[in-house]
Amino acid sequence: MQFEAHPQRILLPVNVFFMTFTILFALLFNLLPWRDITGVPDLLALVLVFWGVHQPRKVSVGVAWGLGLVMDVSNGALMGQHAFAYAILAFAANALSRRLLWFPQWPQALHVLFMLLGCQLIMLTVRLAAGSPFPGVLYFLGSLICAGLWPLTSMLLLAPQRRPESVDENRPI
Repeated sequence: MQFEAHPQRILLPVNVFFMTFTILFALLFNLLPWRDITGVPDLLALVLVFWGVHQPRKVSVGVAWGLGLVMDVSNGALMGQHAFAYAILAFAANALSRRLLWFPQWPQALHVLFMLLGCQLIMLTVRLAAGSPFPGVLYFLGSLICAGLWPLTSMLLLAPQRRPESVDENRPI
């Protein structure tokens, strides 16, 4: 399959405070009380995948594990359920980061969809092993919505890095 070439820009270094703000914003979004609503996207998982792909040295498995423990404690879920799933998700994002960046946005979204489905499948397996009932097929709707949000997430989270540091008319980049 041949993908059309799209122009690449040299990005500015990521601001660690911006990265931390986006992770905390996604965490606060997940902590809102919509546990019973079907199809709510797991924004924390999406942001972890994004920063795991674009900044694999800064968002590691340990960061994902810690955020997963925060999610477990705040939701009253089985301890380690989110932590285990987010750690494997961060590992997959770090491992696939170089490969994923070669693709345009929608093929990237397809890769992200499978990573998020795997994350939800891990959480579901832990829940089922603990004796919870199967929540139904619509449980996986959040991953589909997150994958659809991938191009928008990429555009928004890379916007601060795309600004030119200084405008030089003799330099095309």
